[in-house]
Amino acid sequence: MTRFIFRRLVTLVPLLFGVSVIVFLLLHLGPNDPAMSYLRLSNIPPTDAALEEARETLGLNRPLLEQYLAWLSRAVRLDFGISYTTKAPVTRHLLHYLPNTIYLAAVSMLITVALSLPLGILAAKSKGRWPDHLSRLLAYIGVSTPSFWLAFLMIIVFAVRLGWLPTMGLGGFRHVIMPAFSVALMSTCINMRLIRGNMLEQMHTRHVLYARLRGVKEGYILKGHVLKNSLIPVVTALGMHVGEILGGAVVAEVIFSWPGVGRYAVSAIYNRDFPVMQCFILMMTAIFVLCNLLTDILYAFLDPRIRLQEQEGNHV
Repeated sequence: MTRFIFRRLVTLVPLLFGVSVIVFLLLHLGPNDPAMSYLRLSNIPPTDAALEEARETLGLNRPLLEQYLAWLSRAVRLDFGISYTTKAPVTRHLLHYLPNTIYLAAVSMLITVALSLPLGILAAKSKGRWPDHLSRLLAYIGVSTPSFWLAFLMIIVFAVRLGWLPTMGLGGFRHVIMPAFSVALMSTCINMRLIRGNMLEQMHTRHVLYARLRGVKEGYILKGHVLKNSLIPVVTALGMHVGEILGGAVVAEVIFSWPGVGRYAVSAIYNRDFPVMQCFILMMTAIFVLCNLLTDILYAFLDPRIRLQEQEGNHV
């Protein structure tokens, strides 16, 4: 198990290195001049002398490779420079907003698991009956519903018409219900159908049939054999949902004025605040990759065959 984790950690280094190169090049080889954005956000007239001074201050007059190496050396120390807008360290701002985004994503993931698990089990146990058909209809509607449209719909119904929930801001648990549900809906529907399909597949395996022949109670078969083996692919799906939830959180943070890194990054994109954009993309990539690493580790822990395949691959 230790070797398996070590091999996964080693693969993260070239992946993050490649992402850093892409992020740096996309923002520096684009049509927008970072020096011009810096002067505009600093309320300085963009004269030729001011542009030259700004490029020298930002290090843009150096060769591209030298710029990248200097930026990378600072980035590994979590120093992503100074925001063009606030003139404050980028890392400090993002770390200030990050807990709010993690809170929103965690509640969204909790909603996904809490709803998809019982609904998927109910659909599998009721195959061909009305609960199964209803879950299929809900899944189609949920997957095809844009999160931003659902967010506006919930604001109209639950905030404006009924007055049950607040429309924006960070406060108590009531403030997170609508943003989290708008983010979690699509993942919930996908997970629900995945659980249903896996359980139906497990119900027709040999060990389940033999357990029924031995007279084992149906409830024990569902919990001990069917559900346990059905959840292994769901763990992988939950790891993949992290990127989907983080992407949906950006939209929800803007609509509900949620003070998270997504809303801060959207403001940076609008203002062409390059240091913030670079830090946000790299940080979100690192979070997504680490979540997938944890998913691989949990998957290997639940399914010993993964570890055995890894060991056999090492011996070949």
